[in-house]
Amino acid sequence: MLAIEQTIRGLLKVYGLKLGQVHGCTFAAKALALLENNSELRVAIEPLLEARNVMRRQYVVLDRHLSQVARKDEVCRRLMTISGVGPIVSLAFKATIDDPTRFKNSKAVAAHFGLTPRVYRSGELDLSGHISRCGDRFMRHALYEAANSHLRISKKWSSLRAWGLKLGKRVGMKKACVAVARKLAIIMHRMWLNEEDFQYRRHTAPAAR
Repeated sequence: MLAIEQTIRGLLKVYGLKLGQVHGCTFAAKALALLENNSELRVAIEPLLEARNVMRRQYVVLDRHLSQVARKDEVCRRLMTISGVGPIVSLAFKATIDDPTRFKNSKAVAAHFGLTPRVYRSGELDLSGHISRCGDRFMRHALYEAANSHLRISKKWSSLRAWGLKLGKRVGMKKACVAVARKLAIIMHRMWLNEEDFQYRRHTAPAAR
């Protein structure tokens, strides 16, 4: 859908027509308004708009269905008590982990998703590098987005959010989001095993252990 929108923008730009910043709900209407006096370009763009609109409607249907599935699932409902963790993240986490008991400890989950730093060791050096990026790429991205939402969008206080914001001032928000995503993977696994909701006023270290 986004690729089609970029194609439409590109075709309009060739004729000197710019959409600018526009909400997804009004994208089609604004594009058609720009095409009012250009019938030839309209013939080329209208099929793209129709395909884009169909995809957008189906996206809404699918999103609603996933929300219903997540609300009916006990594990997903528990995971969604964390601000920033929605239906897609919770469902993806459950599907990816499948059986939480197959991990000896919760820290192994973060490593499984490639959220732990690479370690370089030699006779004299012991350095930590970038995250390994191994494992499920989609799950890693989903956890990063959940961490970003927990830090930047959510207004609800938690010790995890306080820790992440403090870390962000020191190393930058991008690295802080990766660190919070790593902690989220650990905490979500522990919540699943212990059958506990997210505790906003509990320090995150015991949960991580």
